[in-house]
Amino acid sequence: MSPAAAAGEEFLAWLAHERRASPLTVAAYGRDIAGFLGFLTIHLGGDPDLAALAGLRLADFRAWLAYEAGEGAGAATRARHLSAIRSFFRFLARRHNLANAQLRLLDTPRARLPLPRALVPGHARAVAEEIGEDSASAAIQARDIALFTLLYGCGLRISEALALAVREAPLPGREAMLRVVGKGEKERAVPVLPVVREAVAAWMRHHPSPAPEAPLFTGARGARLNPGVAQRTVRHFRRLHGLPEHATPHALRHSFATHLLAAGADLRAIQDLLGHASLSTTQRYTSVDEAGLLNVWRRTHPRG
Repeated sequence: MSPAAAAGEEFLAWLAHERRASPLTVAAYGRDIAGFLGFLTIHLGGDPDLAALAGLRLADFRAWLAYEAGEGAGAATRARHLSAIRSFFRFLARRHNLANAQLRLLDTPRARLPLPRALVPGHARAVAEEIGEDSASAAIQARDIALFTLLYGCGLRISEALALAVREAPLPGREAMLRVVGKGEKERAVPVLPVVREAVAAWMRHHPSPAPEAPLFTGARGARLNPGVAQRTVRHFRRLHGLPEHATPHALRHSFATHLLAAGADLRAIQDLLGHASLSTTQRYTSVDEAGLLNVWRRTHPRG
């Protein structure tokens, strides 16, 4: 057994007996370390000893991660493997006085965020305008139309819409902008379309308890509407009408942003409307509708 492999066995024993890690965790760390040392054997041309581990360069660690990626390991898998190797090297520093500062300079692989999946305009309008058409209750139908029209018309998260109180309801004749409290208690103002105000007003005629502090959207028993009920409603609707599986309440928020961008809206404005802290989050929408962006470019570029 090579010195590095022996140190790995010592590390695993420490995990099991002193840190009391589970057998599954110890086994996973063992596979990760064995894979790393196996790569180094090929990469360095021989079994590594402790001096070789101490002398590894940043390029060596990057070569290992690149090899893992070439073998099909995703970002999350590579990040987990790197975490195991960092733990191993911390152990080596404590038990064998082996320090390698290069490992601290290595960035952890990050998985790409999935692209937002928007609905086509016709499907988004159908969810917003026809969601409660098969409901046995006129009140439930009015509530669901108001809720989903609000999500699509203002780009709200479902949690933001369900947090609204009656006093905040965007009704005809009220303030032009709706004040919304989003993630991190960050407040933003979004404009409200007339169709949204009309839908909310129709629901308010059925509201069971329209006191100012009461929830704007309520369930069958008068309590604040549970988001699971809203999600189940959309799931039922999409199955009846043959909509895609990504037709969810949150897809209406994605549709709001994607359709504005396709029509030429400014990315910074969309960022403010969605309440994104970083423009990079909003920029994900630019990959969703490249055809729309090309059309805007052709219309607006001086040399287009």
